[in-house]
Amino acid sequence: MAQYSRERPAAGPTVSVAPFAGIALIVLACLCFSVLDAIAKYLSASLPTLQIVWMRFVSHVLLAFVLFQVWKTPSLLKTRRPFLQGIRALCLLGTTIFNFLAVRYLQLAETMSIMFAAPFVITALAGPMLGEWAGLRRWIAIIVGFAGVLVVTQPGMGGMHWAAIYSVAAMTFYAIYALLTRQLTATDSSAGMLIISGIVAAIAMAPAGLSVWVMPQDLWTWGLLFATGAFGGGGHFLFIMAHRMVPAPVLAPFIYTQIVWMIALGFLIFADVPTMTTLIGAAIVVSSGLYILYRERVRGV
Repeated sequence: MAQYSRERPAAGPTVSVAPFAGIALIVLACLCFSVLDAIAKYLSASLPTLQIVWMRFVSHVLLAFVLFQVWKTPSLLKTRRPFLQGIRALCLLGTTIFNFLAVRYLQLAETMSIMFAAPFVITALAGPMLGEWAGLRRWIAIIVGFAGVLVVTQPGMGGMHWAAIYSVAAMTFYAIYALLTRQLTATDSSAGMLIISGIVAAIAMAPAGLSVWVMPQDLWTWGLLFATGAFGGGGHFLFIMAHRMVPAPVLAPFIYTQIVWMIALGFLIFADVPTMTTLIGAAIVVSSGLYILYRERVRGV
């Protein structure tokens, strides 16, 4: 915990000497995001979406303050790029709001099929924004991974719901958030980025969250509300650390592993047995990620 408070910003986005660590962190981050989406969908049956979003960031901030003991190291709240930090925080808020709205109306498979267009946007913009250009093989791996996602989700088979626009908005905000995260690792600490984004989002959402407040009926619901902050904040801290280690185009294909976590959680928690099509699509997704791992081992990042 103390080591994060003394973390020194890197001189700039650099090629990682240990890409596998960054890849492992992004895969774990996707697990946290999968659990977060499942909790949000469960809570949306009894609580307003805006309340869930606000509590996700309130609990995020409270847990981060305790974990990093901000009262001892107030310098964590300082940033050399306040404008970019603010834009990044609002992008995180935007992707959370629109994703929670989407899962309220759509099946998780439908929201995933749209959200997984983000690696295309991230990889395309990482070159002009960060100078991290993706080669042909990485583009092929991204396309193959996306094809695997389409095999699982099979979007459009029954007509897309109007609420799909929420997922499109969430995907756009997410892609920009990922790129700004990589950019800010050049100057700001990981703990500071986590805390600042939570504070900005919690303050921005307070009026809306309080205006629709519905009192949770039991401790289980309160616990799930605070769990959104734990999984959301924890996932984004892993996300930040991954982007500190590895260029964005390398990490982008591993966002697809979230569909594997969704399948596993559905089976373990809800007894949803995956179909053969689902297993084939997941195998394609995993294969595209394994290919990237192979290329990183052979050539480095």
